[in-house]
Amino acid sequence: MASTSLDASTPVCPLYISGIIVDFSKSKKNVESAEVRISLQSPTPIKSRAAKVLRQTFSPPMKLSHGDTFSLHVRYKKWHGMKTNHEDIVFEPEDMFRECTSAGERREYNKVHKNITVVVELSGNPTAKHAEQLVSPSDETLELRPTTDEMFLKCPQFRILVIGKTGVGKTSLINCAFGVQNAIPAHNMPGKATIDVPLFSPQNNRFVLHDSKGFEPGDEDNLKIVRDFIDRRGAMPDLKDQLHAVWLCFQIPRAGGRLLETGVEQFLTSKLKGELGNIPIVIVFTKYDLLLERVERILDESAIKGLSKADIQELTETRTKDKLQEICIAPLETLGSGIPHVTVSTNGNHEETLARLIQITEQLVYKHFGTDVSVMTSVAQRVDPGLNIKASIEVGKKKYWNALASGASFKNRSMWDCLHVLHTDIVNVWNFQDTHGVIALFFVVVAYSDVAYAQYLCSPEFRTLMTNMVDELDVGPTADPKKNLAFGLSIVGSIAGIVSALAGPAAPIVAPIMASVVIAKWAYDVYQQSRVALQRFMKYIIDLTLVLQTLYIVLQTPDLLSENREKQGKKELSRRAIKLAVKSYHKSPMSGEVHNRIQEYDRDWTFRERADRDSLDQLVQLLQSYNITAEEMPDLRGKIPAVDLSSDEPWDTVEKP
Repeated sequence: MASTSLDASTPVCPLYISGIIVDFSKSKKNVESAEVRISLQSPTPIKSRAAKVLRQTFSPPMKLSHGDTFSLHVRYKKWHGMKTNHEDIVFEPEDMFRECTSAGERREYNKVHKNITVVVELSGNPTAKHAEQLVSPSDETLELRPTTDEMFLKCPQFRILVIGKTGVGKTSLINCAFGVQNAIPAHNMPGKATIDVPLFSPQNNRFVLHDSKGFEPGDEDNLKIVRDFIDRRGAMPDLKDQLHAVWLCFQIPRAGGRLLETGVEQFLTSKLKGELGNIPIVIVFTKYDLLLERVERILDESAIKGLSKADIQELTETRTKDKLQEICIAPLETLGSGIPHVTVSTNGNHEETLARLIQITEQLVYKHFGTDVSVMTSVAQRVDPGLNIKASIEVGKKKYWNALASGASFKNRSMWDCLHVLHTDIVNVWNFQDTHGVIALFFVVVAYSDVAYAQYLCSPEFRTLMTNMVDELDVGPTADPKKNLAFGLSIVGSIAGIVSALAGPAAPIVAPIMASVVIAKWAYDVYQQSRVALQRFMKYIIDLTLVLQTLYIVLQTPDLLSENREKQGKKELSRRAIKLAVKSYHKSPMSGEVHNRIQEYDRDWTFRERADRDSLDQLVQLLQSYNITAEEMPDLRGKIPAVDLSSDEPWDTVEKP
């Protein structure tokens, strides 16, 4: 994946893996076991063995979509002197797709790795019988399916149209809001935006951008182009193809500058008359920081004499709002009301302005499209962790969280599998740039694939850390809610303590629970309805959510966050960053407090329906009580110490004496 800019693409059909053979007869290594791993799916073991050959047939076939990762995790019998007893044999999906050029034609894909021969049986289409199995409803014999799989199939990306003249700050706005770089590629010359060409990002595959130049005086052609585009997209039958929101961007003009050109007035009037349908449109006034600076520069000396710095800041903000009313909002009001507007800045400590824009957009999207698209709006954005938690709750309410007490979805499943599906949904919603080991092929439309952006976060090692944390944390005395620290301040304090204790910038970060230790015995047990099982589900959900929220804070460390917020989204996750997040949450007072509050939870188990409802209410209440807001981030960032997180390290590390 060489390019960091956004590209247009074309879809391809998936492949189906009907069988696999692992022949290690020519290898000096003795393979003990192997399992197939495809993106975020549960690992599938290869069970049949004869001499030095492992073989497995898959019925129904395993689906390999374009953009998926595909690897074989092999464990060896450990001999004296071996540094490792396991490794991943990574395949290149691009080559596998080339091997199956004709739909329905059976092909074999061969790969030799250190004298181990792997043969993969491929087909462009499953048989009719298998196709029926692949789309049939899941039952107790099939794998639990993450709710996000179904939601992302309907709406895999948030599709947005951004309109604005050259220089208004569209690129910076998109870069910061969605955590990418080069949102509008260099080959899109000023004034030459092509609205019909979708732009995708290898750094965030959960949004797709359509770019349009602004409405210049006398340029009625572009007004017609935009109207036609909105009409065409609105008429498309599938959610994934429809346009979900429009941001109409203006740079805040100087005094006397004209805000609304004729084309803009016509466009907004069309919206107010209902001619553009119900598509959510938000007016975005950009470069708010420049207006603040202008207002502060012209403050009268007599007005600020004797005022404190805080008072001067308050006076500046008050006069800035007055100026906004005069030069931006008042002209809009002459057209009528009904179109929301937001003032934003991508420079300085103004995250709350970007968060407000995303929040308003998400609310409008929910009213027009419903939950599936509003959740994707929250998944795509990277400025407000509160929206990620809100989206997790919405996803959970659709299925699994609704029956945590009764276990309606978990009958005859192992606890490990139950936790896996809960884990996958939560990680998917946070949408971190976690592309380790992904062979991303961006010459095809990522909208039709499920690119695995959660390799480290869905690894068995990280899942083991989170599972063992459920029982590992000691439960102390009941916490006094009136004395609770805010989550952000508590976590930042833990981060600072851990970083200051490191022997050096590159000293390893030792996770509080070793990832390679044997997983808790109860995780292998078949689920049985009980108060203990409910508490474990609740602890796991909240612990994982708050660890990911901590990871969001960790990624604000000075070495990962340039003064230019546009560069924030470019960094990929490392295990070092994840371990710092796990350790910071584990050491903070918050983790013990969470477990205390869940332990105190008790209900009458006679009424299953009420137990399900009460446990969901309790879960939502706890998550919301530990939520951090975008408004808190500038202050928190100032308290985060610098630490090197760019280098990676193993899950299990030992501090040097």
